[in-house]
Amino acid sequence: MTNLLPPARLGHIAANRATGDAAYRVLPPEDFAIARTEITAWDGYAETPLESLAALAGHIGVGEVLYKDEGPRFGLGSFKALGGSYAAQRVLQREVSKAVGACVTLADIRTGKYADECARITLVSATDGNHGRSLAWGCQRFGAPCRIYIHAEVSEGRAQAMRDLGAEVIRIEGDYDESVRLAKSEAEENGWFVVSDTSWPGYSLPPRDVMSGYGVMTQEINEALDRAPTHVFLQGGVGGLAAGVVAGLRQYWGDAMPRVIVVEPELAACLFESAKTGTATTVAIDEETLMAGLSCGEPSELAWEILAEGVSDFLTIPEAIVAPSVRLLARPLDGDMAIEAGESAIAGLAALIAIRQDAVLSQKLGIDGQSRILLIGSEGVTDPEIFATIMREEVAA
Repeated sequence: MTNLLPPARLGHIAANRATGDAAYRVLPPEDFAIARTEITAWDGYAETPLESLAALAGHIGVGEVLYKDEGPRFGLGSFKALGGSYAAQRVLQREVSKAVGACVTLADIRTGKYADECARITLVSATDGNHGRSLAWGCQRFGAPCRIYIHAEVSEGRAQAMRDLGAEVIRIEGDYDESVRLAKSEAEENGWFVVSDTSWPGYSLPPRDVMSGYGVMTQEINEALDRAPTHVFLQGGVGGLAAGVVAGLRQYWGDAMPRVIVVEPELAACLFESAKTGTATTVAIDEETLMAGLSCGEPSELAWEILAEGVSDFLTIPEAIVAPSVRLLARPLDGDMAIEAGESAIAGLAALIAIRQDAVLSQKLGIDGQSRILLIGSEGVTDPEIFATIMREEVAA
């Protein structure tokens, strides 16, 4: 086997898993069911493809590699379309119900029955790009004003995509976590409503709704398979995606659920550090990772409850293998489908290939010729300029 990526040293910690019922308690099956019923009724809903990368699997010596490509999701380019938009709808449902003194349904919000009331409710959030785009899209659909806070390193292309959906975009000089703090404080001052994918003490309903929306993706995967994968690689970030998928896998497969491996950039490894300490742990981000959607220093405490019980291993990957993995997916081995993906989408792919170039780590993780691997391609090309730059790097090299 020839190496597909530059040599890379991965950080690894085997989780000291807790026991408990977080996969059912934090995200009950009925919450997943409500989200699925509503989201599949939205105009434009379609299942995203689950691609088999057979040539890659053969080259790296595993039984199967499956890649869930979230690029086509609602035309927004990422799995986040399932979370922020749905959470926005739920906030509007709750607040309009209070305003009119009656039980308002999700369908009422979707069909515009209370359009005047929605127009008086401002929703806000901080984002690295995809969550904000999803929230802006949802607000545009449901008729609510939207304010999105972005940090200094968010690309202008991603900012403009949110403006094009009607959001007011506020850029700050600091990092993602500082934009979260500003969104919270200005919402409190003005009577706006935060729709975040991360939780904190006293704030859990919208993050729970976000993760429930992600369950649609997990259910699509589960129902496409005749047996559980042996391993699933999940992106880190604040932990919402990973927690939503872990809960969905646990509820569907039970004791047969796959071994879950969380992957983060070594520049933003808050879940890796949380695994070390055994509690949700914030880290400082001194340098931004190319995987913009994963540049998060503060984990969601709600998500961590699920991850602490459901994740077997935490990995960090270096920046040097990110761009080559994007190029490998776009220009694949003969026989595999070419997939254009964003930088955050390839975290699991990069980690898997690097693992198979390391016999010791492969053994630690139980990955061999019979392993069936599931990867979550969390985003397509959400910033064409960045993607084009990544693809040109190969020519320059």
